[in-house]
Amino acid sequence: MEDFLEMFGELHALDETFLGNTIREYLIALGIFLAAFLVFRLFRLVILKRLESMAQRSENDFDDLLAKIFCRVPQVFYWFIAFYIASQWLRFAPFYDGIIDGIFVIVVVVQAVISVQELFVYILGRYIRSKNDQGEMAFHGLTLVMKIILWSIGLLLVLSNLGFDITSLVASLGIGGVAVALAVQNILADVFSSFSIYFDKPFQVGDFVVVDANFEGTVKKIGLKTTRIEALSGEELVVSNQELTNSKVRNYRKMKKRRVEMRVGVEYGLPVKKLEKINDIVEKILTSMDDVEFGRSHFKSFGDSALIFEIIYFVDQNDYLLYMDRQQELNMKLYTAFTKEKIGFAFPTQTVHVVKG
Repeated sequence: MEDFLEMFGELHALDETFLGNTIREYLIALGIFLAAFLVFRLFRLVILKRLESMAQRSENDFDDLLAKIFCRVPQVFYWFIAFYIASQWLRFAPFYDGIIDGIFVIVVVVQAVISVQELFVYILGRYIRSKNDQGEMAFHGLTLVMKIILWSIGLLLVLSNLGFDITSLVASLGIGGVAVALAVQNILADVFSSFSIYFDKPFQVGDFVVVDANFEGTVKKIGLKTTRIEALSGEELVVSNQELTNSKVRNYRKMKKRRVEMRVGVEYGLPVKKLEKINDIVEKILTSMDDVEFGRSHFKSFGDSALIFEIIYFVDQNDYLLYMDRQQELNMKLYTAFTKEKIGFAFPTQTVHVVKG
């Protein structure tokens, strides 16, 4: 009888209240916490390990990403989720309930944003790699924009779940965003122009470009705000991306063949028969040259001190050095042929006629 009364007293002690909950309720909550934590522990040690092992054996890298995202979730996250589930069996003052709910929302939203961020980075990186070109600039720029958007959405979700009125906040952010955009509009214009350069690809690193006939050179780096061009004279030109997208850019790398227009002046007074030979001489020289396609040759006009012949030919490649080599070869052969035929090149002259009265 005494043992029964002692056991009954111990059971009765479990019904004593502490901070609004009985000891029995605290023990139940502790059991729920341990059970939930055990489930999460088994999930990490068994299911995630098996998922990671399966992902390593597969050829697809997307399941590797999913396994990595789940494995990177810190253990303290599971501890807090187990604690939050257990706390739902207890009664606290509204103030403490609000603190627990607020921390729960913050922890879940932060972890969700981190996981979604990794997923977006993977998708964006795979898309850029599929283009098989240098997309580091676009990748870092778009990743930065994506992170800002995700964390902004996460912040608004946290504030909304904490009971704040985000309508006025969003309106204030909109007005503030307009003010900031006006203040940094030139920087933003350069950033978005860099995206336009990457996706539209008017030029790439290594291309030889001429911009509005003001400067020319080889593209060395395309950044978020500026593009760096190495000029023919050796110096580096730093040009804003907005200026490049608003300019006329000649990209010689994309030129399949180069059209060359050349004018040759011969002296007045040459016999007609010699003039008639010039077109044949030019055609014969050009057709004998490698990597060159003859276009035409015509006696075009009467100049102030020369008879002007216009020559058109094409170099089959876009290499500038090859073009200069062929131009030099043509000049040498023309000079040799004209000397042999006694056809004189014209130079600026002035004839004065004196009339005796």
